[in-house]
Amino acid sequence: MPETETAKKSSCGCSGHSAPASPATDTTNQTGHIDPVCGMTVIPEKAAASHLFEGTTYYFCNPGCKTRFAGNEEYYLTGKHKEDAAKAAAVAPADTIYFCPMHPEVQSPTFDSCPKCGMALEPMGGAPSDSDPELEDMTRRFKFALSFTAPLFVISMGSMLLMPFIHQYLDHQLLNIVQLFLAIPVVFYGGSVFFKRAWQSVQNKSPNMFTLIAAGVGVAFFYSLTVTILPGLLPESLLGHGGVPHVYFEAASVIITLALLGQVLECRARAKTTDAIRSLLALTPETVLLVTEGAPDRETAVEDVQPGDILRIRPGERICLDGKIVEGVSAIDESTMTGEPLPVTREAGDTVLGGTLNGTGSFTMLVERTGKDTVLARIVETARQAQLSRIPLQDAVDKVAEYFVPAVVLSALATFVGWMVFGPAPALIFALVNAIAVLIIACPCALGLASPMSVTVGVGRGALEGILIKNAAALQHLATVDTVVLDKTGTITEGRPVVEQIVTAGELDEASVLQLAASLEANSEHPLARAILEARTRADLPLLSVRAFNAAPGLGASAWVDGKAVVLGSERFLNGMGIDTASLAKPAEGTAVYLSVNGRAVGLIQMTDRIKSDAAETIGLLKSRDLRVILLSGDNSTTAEVVGKIVGLSANDIHGGMLPDEKAAFIADLKKRGRKVAMAGDGINDAPALATAHVGIAMGDGTDIAAESADIVLVKGDLAGVLRALNLSRAVLGNIKTNLWLAFGYNALAIPLAAGLLYPVFGLLLNPMVAALAMSLSSVSVISNSLRLKQVDLRK
Repeated sequence: MPETETAKKSSCGCSGHSAPASPATDTTNQTGHIDPVCGMTVIPEKAAASHLFEGTTYYFCNPGCKTRFAGNEEYYLTGKHKEDAAKAAAVAPADTIYFCPMHPEVQSPTFDSCPKCGMALEPMGGAPSDSDPELEDMTRRFKFALSFTAPLFVISMGSMLLMPFIHQYLDHQLLNIVQLFLAIPVVFYGGSVFFKRAWQSVQNKSPNMFTLIAAGVGVAFFYSLTVTILPGLLPESLLGHGGVPHVYFEAASVIITLALLGQVLECRARAKTTDAIRSLLALTPETVLLVTEGAPDRETAVEDVQPGDILRIRPGERICLDGKIVEGVSAIDESTMTGEPLPVTREAGDTVLGGTLNGTGSFTMLVERTGKDTVLARIVETARQAQLSRIPLQDAVDKVAEYFVPAVVLSALATFVGWMVFGPAPALIFALVNAIAVLIIACPCALGLASPMSVTVGVGRGALEGILIKNAAALQHLATVDTVVLDKTGTITEGRPVVEQIVTAGELDEASVLQLAASLEANSEHPLARAILEARTRADLPLLSVRAFNAAPGLGASAWVDGKAVVLGSERFLNGMGIDTASLAKPAEGTAVYLSVNGRAVGLIQMTDRIKSDAAETIGLLKSRDLRVILLSGDNSTTAEVVGKIVGLSANDIHGGMLPDEKAAFIADLKKRGRKVAMAGDGINDAPALATAHVGIAMGDGTDIAAESADIVLVKGDLAGVLRALNLSRAVLGNIKTNLWLAFGYNALAIPLAAGLLYPVFGLLLNPMVAALAMSLSSVSVISNSLRLKQVDLRK
């Protein structure tokens, strides 16, 4: 076998080799260095950036890679970034990791509460489960507390409930003791979860909502306990009927009961925020029909299927794993993967994906990917990681929240002092009740939930629409972009070019030109290479031996093919190597790649690529939103201008003949001029540009979702997906701002009311029990508002 060195695709899609040269050229002085972020081989003299770490200089293919590397050196040098990219989406229940929705960095192998905010931890991935331990616990506590609080409330408020005989005929001190015994189980069992979380917050110096609840309930209960046991401590002015002091056991119990009700409602609402991921996880059937040679088909568990197995898919069945159709044809509903509502016809040789729905046809398929390696599993894992990430806006919210609880405590103290000094008699009672109301009504959780809940729902909604968001920051950045940069091949055009004609210089015939070009491109993933290889297949030409292969992203490739020095690439590439292409007439339309043998141009291959049906409409809609749309193409300027004008771009926004690093430099210049840039490309040759832009959007093909250089992957690869992603990002950011207005507005209005702001004018005070109800509903209102993202129309 001849020695063959193929071009390897790096983790970000860049070529895994140094820039190519003619096989006859001496390259011994061009030592390649690996970019530690994307894996691309970089020549130091041509590196876009470098970084010194512990005495070693690291080189990068573009500034974006350096930015990611700086400050995270160990993460990339140890290969942890590759491990994270390969994590499984589906894990066994025993391996479940729990995290805090408000503080995703807090994770635990066991179910517990967050030491920072006190919120119950949730299982990662939103895996379907028959039980929710937090919801079950809070529901059980609520029902228990309600059974004691109801009679306690009747006893305490008898005169107001048209049952005055309770206080007329029963001893008041005895009633206080009865209330005490009814309150004890409510406070010390029903409310124990709040006291535990409050104590954790004190230990971690992170006061939160539970700190305030515990303080308010504790003051009300222990004050009432003290005056019940030692009524003589109070002056006569503070005593009620029969010389018995006022107690607030019912307030403490009702606050606990309503807080538990709020937790139940919040748990149910939070569960709905992960419905999208849960629905994706539920798409895989539990059993499949395995085809075995010489025996009847047998039903087997999905987890027992291995790559290489043959499965039979019957009409109407859900496809369980990724693979290729061996025999048969059917219309497949791929909406769960791509968001495309219309079924797509698939036949022998076509790829089918797990989680999609078979139509009326029947077929057999060869399994290629199982378990964590399927596209569906990787989509779920990527979406889950995005849900755990934070948007930059959350940092500012966290700063406010950090001082929120201390500010509330100070407000409660100021309220107490104010009523003691300026309030009417009995001043102590007024001061105590209003200070408790201030503590109870404040809700820092509403602030903390404002961003994470919107991100969780938004990322899940995106996954259902074929918009795979890889980090939450991309949502915020995309919502503010004013410039959208588009690649041509695979973004504006279909990315499936076909060979139109072959022009020769006379030395070789068309078949020989095609054979040499196809042999050179046999291991390339570029769309132009695929077109050449498809033409070779149709012509039934054998591949020749290849060695010493070198590739230059965006330019071309060179190698020894069947003992000849062969170079294939753009006119610019060959001219730069001193090869004259003037003898070959450049075609007026389409893309041309030139072929040279032993330093002489011998032919060119002309290819054309259809423009996507939605390209012109989508670009028009983007421009109607006051976005500048720019075309950057590696193709020649003539072809770029033709395509750009067809889709409605102005001449000033069309740029052809650009290399990958030139695209990245162009975007960097836009950023320097204050533009907020989103770049949409194929994720391979466009990797440097995607990494340089504020938001990189990779156009997927329904199977490849791993473009590391991109922040967002459009699984379907349609240009309209850019518009849907933009609409989603703006909807999420707008939803977060609404949540923050609800949270800030609620607290800004509620705390002064609880302090007694309306008393001097209207004589109105806020009962601590009403404050507890308001506090419980405030978090639920934020979550409910976040759930509205499920109904947003992303196509307008």
